[in-house]
Amino acid sequence: MRLQNFLSRVEQAGNRLPAPTLLFIYLTAAVLLLSAVAHWLALAATHPVTGAVIPAVNLLSREGLDRILSSTVTNFTQFAPVGTVLVAVLGIGIAEHSGLLGAALRATVLRAPRSLLTFMVVLCGVLSSIAQDAGYVILVPLAAILFHAAGRHPLVGIAAAFAGVSGGYSANLLITPTDAILAGISTEAAQLTTPGYRVNAAGNYYFMAASTLFISLVGTWVTHKIVAPRFTQYGAKTCDQGSPEARVPPSITEHSLLPEEIKGLWSVALFSLAIFVLLAIGFIPEHGFFRHRETGQILQSPFMSGIVTVVSLYAALAGILFGKVSGRYKQAGDFVAGMEQHMATMAGYLVLMFFAAQFVSYFAWSNLGSIIAISGASVLQQLQMPVAVTLVLFILLTAFINLFIGSASAKWALIAPIFVPMLLLAGISPEATQVAYRIGDSSTNIITPLMPYFGVIVAFAQKYQKDIGVGSVIAMMLPYSMAFLILWSCLLAVWILFGLPLGPGAEILLQP
Repeated sequence: MRLQNFLSRVEQAGNRLPAPTLLFIYLTAAVLLLSAVAHWLALAATHPVTGAVIPAVNLLSREGLDRILSSTVTNFTQFAPVGTVLVAVLGIGIAEHSGLLGAALRATVLRAPRSLLTFMVVLCGVLSSIAQDAGYVILVPLAAILFHAAGRHPLVGIAAAFAGVSGGYSANLLITPTDAILAGISTEAAQLTTPGYRVNAAGNYYFMAASTLFISLVGTWVTHKIVAPRFTQYGAKTCDQGSPEARVPPSITEHSLLPEEIKGLWSVALFSLAIFVLLAIGFIPEHGFFRHRETGQILQSPFMSGIVTVVSLYAALAGILFGKVSGRYKQAGDFVAGMEQHMATMAGYLVLMFFAAQFVSYFAWSNLGSIIAISGASVLQQLQMPVAVTLVLFILLTAFINLFIGSASAKWALIAPIFVPMLLLAGISPEATQVAYRIGDSSTNIITPLMPYFGVIVAFAQKYQKDIGVGSVIAMMLPYSMAFLILWSCLLAVWILFGLPLGPGAEILLQP
């Protein structure tokens, strides 16, 4: 009863919040007013590195209004998360429209041995983030069918898939549009106090690649040890693993791969092998053509700077190849529809980013972000907390905020301008702050009713248990959320202890 009351209060509080776009409109207006008040109070801060005095700037002055009117368009067009994400979406859109991502997802899960079924479901859920909502609409219902076929309760399959798709959303073995979005926002935030600082889309790659396996193992353990024992029976009796019904449920054929899809997947596998060989030839030699032309370095090479373009181009070519071989694409321009359809889904994102860009720009012009960051960094230095403790506290704060604001990009655009420069001045890199944010943001996705696909998960679950509701699904997913939050934070602490890089050239601590 107490859990239901608490969940009801969370849902009610979240429903009172405005939509993310409206939230940024209100915050933009608030920044304008606060800039005038801060200027009137003569608020200022001294930069700890340069010693320069940074005063609050009144944006409601004539000079401020002139800057707002002349820069509104460029604020949006030059906002880092906009261009990179749209480029990534073009390639990913073709891969999804051609059926490549859905076929690869089904092939991986359908061919998994029964002993590895849970692990493969969670792993594929984590990897499905590159295909946006494919994990929710394909993997979650498919996992229920497969678990039923294996003589296990379908709700356990739904829980395992949902845990991977949403709870492990930030992790992946590939560079995804999410990496580009967050890196762009982090770059804008870091430049509030450190002009010229750039966060690469691959800045969290090493940690997130390791997290992919880690979260899959944790999700598998939670499924077997905590969730599955609560759902031992489905219907009148436990499914008999040897029965024909358990081996081949009637609906599983709907998800089986067609011969042409299998042929298409093999062609993409050969294409990927060729790309891997090309990368090896370009990187392994001391002066390979993918390295920096003058220095021979990899991190500063045009390849790494354009990693989002590379990923998008690979996804596009693989999608076109799959579409041609599988018969999905019959004419030369069919793949263009994939780009157009996927780009159409970005309309809401572009509207959100327009107002987020204005908010971030006004926050920077007013110097409020710098003043807050310098003051906050001073407090952190006086407290002298270990880096791991500081980042874990930030993870917990993010996890709590995520219960009320579902959009990862909107939430990061909201809090990054405050915490990225604050922790940067305290010696913690923007990449490390971004990693902590991603852990907190992902861990509580699966227990907040405000997550956009939460209602879809409830509907899938009600197919197998009519009386299941929001509270029941949250109770089912709570063990995953707590395990991810605690153990993923521990993984970050271990990463900090050994001083491992978070990504190519991305350290946790900044040199003075």
